[in-house]
Amino acid sequence: MSDFEDILYTINNGVATIAINRPEKLNSVTAQSLQEIEAAFDMAGKDPAVGVVVLTGTGEKSFCTGADVSWQKAGKMGRTGAAAYSPPYMIISRCPKPVIARVNGYAIGGGHHFAYFCDFTIAAEHAMFGQSEPRVAYPAGGPVVNYLTRIVGHKRAREMWMLGRRYTAKQMMDWGLVNAVVPMAELDAEVARWCDELLAVSPTCLKIYKASFIEEFEDLLGQADFLRRWMVPTEFWESEQKEGTSAFIEKRKADFSRFRK
Repeated sequence: MSDFEDILYTINNGVATIAINRPEKLNSVTAQSLQEIEAAFDMAGKDPAVGVVVLTGTGEKSFCTGADVSWQKAGKMGRTGAAAYSPPYMIISRCPKPVIARVNGYAIGGGHHFAYFCDFTIAAEHAMFGQSEPRVAYPAGGPVVNYLTRIVGHKRAREMWMLGRRYTAKQMMDWGLVNAVVPMAELDAEVARWCDELLAVSPTCLKIYKASFIEEFEDLLGQADFLRRWMVPTEFWESEQKEGTSAFIEKRKADFSRFRK
């Protein structure tokens, strides 16, 4: 679609593909990227020609690495971002069509959120998963954090969010976050196979099943204002958050010791 700058949106044989197209930035996203992703999901959900949606990134290195840190450092994320776009659990759950994450590389931070909120996740063998937020001092809260407990359990979810480690596609399949792992050369064929199976069954049944699964985490949605209730102070963004982002850009270990209270 010519109206999109950060994503590619295509439809082929009943499958709408939304591809984050910022490979030079490891398919990291800005508010504009997320607004475009949300718009594309809305279009796909309303289009009777679409039966399945595939979310992916361009290239073979990265699915999505979350927020563009240079944009984050410029102060354009965090305090104002929530008003600009819906979080992934809302974007994906509002789409009435089944959504497959085609994970072709790094699924880090916000990219990891997309991977675990999609209905299905198909990963290339070299894909890596994990959270980056605690390492760059970018707080997240509410459903985007605690929904992960519904997938991998409390202990694993706390490990992933609090330590910011990296995990292989095989580990994530063992933990229940990924449905299938294949060599990169077979990724498209595997995704197509899942799409064909979904397109061969009743679309009304799929819509009802998806709504039923979403109902299971409706109790979490009231926590969407979690960070606002915690009222992260202005000084956090000017000190602790700045240290995390600067350390990441400068490729050094962040020193958060002075922020412990």
